[in-house]
Amino acid sequence: MSSLSLSRRMVMGLALSVAAFPLSAQDHPTVAATSYPLAYFAERLGAGAVDVIFPVPAGIDPSFWRPGVSDITAIQGANVIALNGAGFATWPTKASLPRSRTVDTSAGFSDRLIRTETVTHSHGEDGEHSHTATASYTWLDFLLASEQADTLADAMIRQIPERTAEIERERDALLADLSALDDRARSVTDDAAFGPVITSHPRYQYFARAYDLTFHSVDWDAREEPSEDQWAALKAMIADTAATAFIWEAAPSQAAHDRIIEFGLASVVFPPLANVPEDGDFLNEMHSSLDQIEAASGENQ
Repeated sequence: MSSLSLSRRMVMGLALSVAAFPLSAQDHPTVAATSYPLAYFAERLGAGAVDVIFPVPAGIDPSFWRPGVSDITAIQGANVIALNGAGFATWPTKASLPRSRTVDTSAGFSDRLIRTETVTHSHGEDGEHSHTATASYTWLDFLLASEQADTLADAMIRQIPERTAEIERERDALLADLSALDDRARSVTDDAAFGPVITSHPRYQYFARAYDLTFHSVDWDAREEPSEDQWAALKAMIADTAATAFIWEAAPSQAAHDRIIEFGLASVVFPPLANVPEDGDFLNEMHSSLDQIEAASGENQ
């Protein structure tokens, strides 16, 4: 189990008491985050002295999660409220959040956001939902993730000045790790021997742009078996695009994995990590996904 999972249980217990005590009375300062990558960055920057509020239940897409009253109360009481921006998670636009303690971590690169077509669909327990006209999984470009982490560090220093030295030290280490991740992604994709890639869901626009890959998307839920109509549509897409790899956002069934192989595609699991992974953390899970891309490239050589 990841360290964030442990922190989540601890902090949500704290959340019930936040409304009753002012910020100064809390044992630890708190940072609330709308996505798991931001929660991970906050934990790294806090170095054990900052509690992280990320109340989205496991298995739920944070983009479409709606907080309850106790969640909102806890978030409102945080020293820093970190938003992903780029249209990710719509609930902050409807909640009363303190402006002085709220930071949009993607505002600094608003001119580099990717515009998309709006798609409405339904799958899994999330029900019907729409992908807005802005791609929101910004952290899949690891240089943009670095900018978000840097912006979050600045906000934490402003709001938790007594932790400045520690936050600055941890920021240097975090940014170095993200830079190394970016370097590795460029190396892996530069050496990739496959052509266009099909993804199970439209999540990967920033990864494709950053690392010069051509991605096409279907609209599958990896937790459900694709229908015969979906398989037929995929077969037609492969013929149209000459794709040689398929990326799942979560591990598919063995039968679905095997059928992808039968279609002549390398099968890659690359969780975009909007929510907490079952094992590991943001950094090692992203490296694991790059391992799979590297292995898929070898299969196509």
